[in-house]
Amino acid sequence: MLLIGGVGVKAQPALQDFDAKYATELVKPGTVAPDFKMKTPEGKNFQFAKWAKGKTVVLDFWASWCPDCRKDAPEVVRLYNDYHKYGIEFLGVSMDTDVEAWKKAIEKFGIKYPQVSELKKFKETAISKAYGVNWIPSMVVIGPDGQVKLSTVLTYKVDKYLKELTTGAYKGSGKGETVFIDGDHGKLKGIIQKPELKQGEKCPMVIFCHGFSGRKDGPMFELIADTLQAHGIASIRFDFNGHGESEGEFKDMTVPNEIVDAKKVVEYVLDLKYVSSLAIVGHSQGGVVAAMTAGQLSEELGVPAFKAVALMAPAAVLREDAIRGNTMGKQYDPFDPGEYVELWGGLKLGAKYIRTAFNLPIYETAAKYQGNAIIVHGNADRVVPYTYGERFHQIWPKSQLVIQEYFDHGFSQNIYRSTDIVAEYLIKQLK
Repeated sequence: MLLIGGVGVKAQPALQDFDAKYATELVKPGTVAPDFKMKTPEGKNFQFAKWAKGKTVVLDFWASWCPDCRKDAPEVVRLYNDYHKYGIEFLGVSMDTDVEAWKKAIEKFGIKYPQVSELKKFKETAISKAYGVNWIPSMVVIGPDGQVKLSTVLTYKVDKYLKELTTGAYKGSGKGETVFIDGDHGKLKGIIQKPELKQGEKCPMVIFCHGFSGRKDGPMFELIADTLQAHGIASIRFDFNGHGESEGEFKDMTVPNEIVDAKKVVEYVLDLKYVSSLAIVGHSQGGVVAAMTAGQLSEELGVPAFKAVALMAPAAVLREDAIRGNTMGKQYDPFDPGEYVELWGGLKLGAKYIRTAFNLPIYETAAKYQGNAIIVHGNADRVVPYTYGERFHQIWPKSQLVIQEYFDHGFSQNIYRSTDIVAEYLIKQLK
């Protein structure tokens, strides 16, 4: 079983990424980066070793005529904007032969970092042979010692490497106040993180809903919570009934009683005198719970119940899974599952979960919320296909949809990027 970011699921079978096909000849980590001399777009001489000495440098191999390069260019520019302030340098190495087309592309994409080229056909360039570049876009990260640290054709790997290099790899913050809330099947344990507040000062509060067999702890929610706290926003992470440190048994868990749990948490935080407004975040099954809770409460209030909703790989497929009699890869007779279905690790999926999932009006209920929302989903998610995320976007006119290319159900390719997207959206909506 894979437990990532507060959701426990059977690990998605590993797929070979594009590096296995397109980066096999790229210079390997640990080797000394070859020096080279080229020309800038203005025709000035440029020597790499002299310019790069003592710096961490990202080489971006690209060309204006390359469709994949044009698609990746905005993301590479974002990486430069995010990491240059930490002293990371970027250098574009173009495979263009037309200097004017090259210059137009630089202007179009707003590229601020230096650019060089041999102005020769890709396969005829000395740089492609020296660095083993058989595919563009390709990226190579070189350390201050002049050695290659990473070589890849996937920008998300560079993003993850630079994130950990500049701000450190994820470690649980251990921050927060422990609280206990009456839920549908006993006490729910939660953790509240909040900023320092002056007497009488208020702040927004974000509620996190974890996924099937998951829990409140883990990098996904903790990274978002830490970022929110740094920007003056409080949050609460809690374990649903039968999960983590909350009371109840897993076999008694259903989506409807998790919705009750979520509503109990909403009631609790609304009673906190320092809370000014609410948002809700859900991953996987927690995304379904968050969406349906938002819909039910909005119908009761007659206005959107939250200032923002964020869904991460929302698992609306759970209804079809129950109808097919296949939950998390475990097959059963959906019309006669017995008292429970034995899953992995001794987990027991109760018959009531299956029966209630059969007729769960997920989208119909969620549609009653018509406020601001963001849906983040990976297009390599084989636990919950990204089309289920797209459907939420279709029923919520004020929503944003972010499809992360190559990302799986747990966003394991680069959890930092996924959590940054959600945190930045919430900060924008709540502050």
